[in-house]
Amino acid sequence: MIILGKHTSLLCLLLCIYKLNAVKSSLPVVLWHGMGDSCCFSFSMGAIKKLIEATIPDIYVYSIRLGNNEIEDVEHSYFGNINQQISKVCEQLSKNEHLKDGYNAIGFSQGAQFLRAVIQRCPNPPISNFISVGGQHQGVFGFPNCESLGHDTCNRMTQMIKYGAYLNFIQEKFIQATYWHDPYKELEYKQKSIFLSDINNELHINQTYKDNLQKLNYMVLVKFANDTIVRPVESEWFGFYKPGQGTLIQTLEQSDLYHQDRLGLKMLHEFGKIHFYSVPGNHLQFTNSWFINVIIKMYLM
Repeated sequence: MIILGKHTSLLCLLLCIYKLNAVKSSLPVVLWHGMGDSCCFSFSMGAIKKLIEATIPDIYVYSIRLGNNEIEDVEHSYFGNINQQISKVCEQLSKNEHLKDGYNAIGFSQGAQFLRAVIQRCPNPPISNFISVGGQHQGVFGFPNCESLGHDTCNRMTQMIKYGAYLNFIQEKFIQATYWHDPYKELEYKQKSIFLSDINNELHINQTYKDNLQKLNYMVLVKFANDTIVRPVESEWFGFYKPGQGTLIQTLEQSDLYHQDRLGLKMLHEFGKIHFYSVPGNHLQFTNSWFINVIIKMYLM
């Protein structure tokens, strides 16, 4: 009985250690919000942070903020040089001791393509799973909710931005211009976009970008089926308009980005590392239960 008791105590100790390690095995999570949002608003990123923490006790969640407060963070989502912002975020993450062993990343709307740039440019600390919720990975060609203004007005507004989006001072100061993708001006987009064209390896292949992206465990792409903000919505799955027109869509698998494997997406896809989800509803509209069951439990735990 005494010997059994000793072994039982040892067994209990080992089980306790195992359980403690199991709790700590959930990687930290990094969030990057979308346009017009902030790191910590209680109705948006603050609520997401609390939801993750409630589902996975003791997990560390870091929500990216640029600027000294939430208002400045919102302003930075519209104005500034996005490449400089990404460099600052890379510095934030590299100095965060909680993230030194790696983390999972969730980007919301434009925050998704910005986090993808972090993966490609700043692989340390390493990212395991990358979850893009409504990200615009092939850019946008149209104003949010444009159709609600009427077809003619919508077309006129689109035409106006077409003439200024690729001016250098616009690219340097207005965040959304850096992922404006004009299918009628493919060469100008590839040459003058200071952000999206670069991270998509449009002009030349940056092998480091490919190598870093292929280190991911999973890339999760969430599209909103009734999205009125992102045009075209297929950009959330790396699809876009066929070059030279603004009506017909080509999927990721039909694009040069895929066939030429300019980012390594073809290899990721063939190895089953890209997961596609379509959610009914408008941009970033999802339920807590969906987020818990599909995102948290499948990719964060």
